Amino acid sequence: MPDYILSLIAKGGPVVTILLLMSVMALAMALYKLWSFYRLGIGRHAAAEKALQLWQQSPSPEPLSLLANKRGPLALSLSHAMRGMLYHPDQGALIREDIDRTASREIARARSGIRLVETVGQIAPLLGLFGTVLGMIDAFQALQDAGASVDPSVLAGGIWVALLTTAVGLAIAIPASLVATWFDSLIEQEVEAIEDMVTAVLTGSITSGAEAPHGLHTASRVAG
Repeated sequence: MPDYILSLIAKGGPVVTILLLMSVMALAMALYKLWSFYRLGIGRHAAAEKALQLWQQSPSPEPLSLLANKRGPLALSLSHAMRGMLYHPDQGALIREDIDRTASREIARARSGIRLVETVGQIAPLLGLFGTVLGMIDAFQALQDAGASVDPSVLAGGIWVALLTTAVGLAIAIPASLVATWFDSLIEQEVEAIEDMVTAVLTGSITSGAEAPHGLHTASRVAG
């Protein structure tokens, strides 16, 4: 273990030790979630967008082949939507329920672990403040015991050590909160993409660039 970490633990006491252990846990979970998001394709929608374009041109099993090896929430939800519309086009309500079930399960799986990082971001500053309060109590108790022969430098040193726990807590909480917020934003983007693309499959994007009926063209020409 590096000397500066040992020095930090020696000065900050058990509170700093707990904070450092929490930081290791949060870092390990953040790295795991990065790997998990990459494996699931969270935030990468190129294959799904291409499959949707093919589907809108001609609903067929071909778009499904583009999603066959994808395991993310978007790819699975889109596959369920396309498969349902191919083989059971008259069961729209049941298809939507099945997609909602699949998407909810996959999104919950993607969210797992983020709560730990969020918890570290919330608890670390409070734990650091708790350590500072304990340190201040010890410092002023030493001041009282010293009576008139108190050494200001000793008191200042005690207060500095007490404030160290708050600094450590904030140094851990700020990046943990930022990382957790970033993960949440990626999940929200995935949810929006699922809703948008699945709806396009179920409705056929009937209002997106759709041609006007023949009668409407005729009416427009007559009015012109």
